[in-house]
Amino acid sequence: AAAPLPLRIADFQEVLGEPTVALAKLRDLCFSGIPFDGGLRCLCWKILLNYLPLEKALWSPLLKKQRDLYSQFLKEMIIQPGIAKANLGVSREDVTLEDHPLNPNPDSRWNTYFKDNEVLLQIDKDVRRLYPDMAFFQRPTDYPCLLILDPQNEFETLRKRVEQTTLKSQTVARNRSGVTNVSSPLKTTPNTLNEYEVLPNGCEAHWEVVERILFIYAKLNPGIAYVQGMNEIVGPLYYTFATDPNSEWKEHAEADTFFCFTNLMAEIRDNFIKSLDDSQCGITYKMEKVYSTLKEKDVELYLKLQEQNIKPQFFAFRWLTLLLSQEFLLPDVIRIWDSLFADDKRFDFLLLVCCAMLTLIRDQLLEGDFTLNMRLLQDYPISDVHLILKKAKELQDSK
Repeated sequence: AAAPLPLRIADFQEVLGEPTVALAKLRDLCFSGIPFDGGLRCLCWKILLNYLPLEKALWSPLLKKQRDLYSQFLKEMIIQPGIAKANLGVSREDVTLEDHPLNPNPDSRWNTYFKDNEVLLQIDKDVRRLYPDMAFFQRPTDYPCLLILDPQNEFETLRKRVEQTTLKSQTVARNRSGVTNVSSPLKTTPNTLNEYEVLPNGCEAHWEVVERILFIYAKLNPGIAYVQGMNEIVGPLYYTFATDPNSEWKEHAEADTFFCFTNLMAEIRDNFIKSLDDSQCGITYKMEKVYSTLKEKDVELYLKLQEQNIKPQFFAFRWLTLLLSQEFLLPDVIRIWDSLFADDKRFDFLLLVCCAMLTLIRDQLLEGDFTLNMRLLQDYPISDVHLILKKAKELQDSK
């Protein structure tokens, strides 16, 4: 049984109080769930995701350096293109033949600008739907980005870009096959009109911050850019950092989320890259691994799913790619992530969680037909994540 909360908090404070954090001890504590109190979870996640080093003396200089770097990204990728766009619109005589909107040269600044807009529209569409059952993402942040929101600014912000591009273009259909069904029935709301409204000038909603993080990530990682579903990975990270009880950390939630998201994506990005699907690190390999683990742990259930031709890609694709962020409510997703981030084998535990989810509904699955079982797996019926994690831990210990 877990120790009472004050004792657990004291355990965390002791490990985090050392000049050098003992990673193995910290992982052990985090695996059983991190208390929200005193900003412990935010701090632990930053360490587990390799954003903060184990030597505490390095924290302040590192954070300053990374947050300054993030401001630099904002200037280069949002403000400068915005200024260029404003200037080109005003002074006709500056537009040289080399760089005008119709220039077919792929290196043209305009060409990049239009390509970026396609990515931006896809991100915009996805972030406006983040956790519609929670008001958080629609609320204004206490720390809007002053660099960008200053009313004196003449340049084109992402918000203006979206408005203008939407007027001009059709929605982008750059979906990856299979990812279209990324959101589970549980999470979709019948009314698609409840996408987030844009707040008045000078205010900025949390979903707009998430949009900016994803846009900058896409610009810095052209090899993968933006794939639908990344919004579901950045959402819980940003939510956790933006609700940190410690305001000095909370103020920098955007930059800190960006770097933690980048580190996390470095570990799981192979799931999002189509060409790697069949390689050792790709998603197909991991989906097969869920079934081979299930075969070890519960051969009867494994054979039943095989016999009904229920392939792991029908459900495990989403479970694995999005780290279960679509299967449970946000607080529960965050609790699962405590254990996933604490796993020193990096996401091996996720395979066991998926197996646990299957074995916990084995009786229903053994009785159900294909249609019924698909429904169970697409809209997972158990919401008690503690039960699921406990079962996954049993599977891990029974090796």
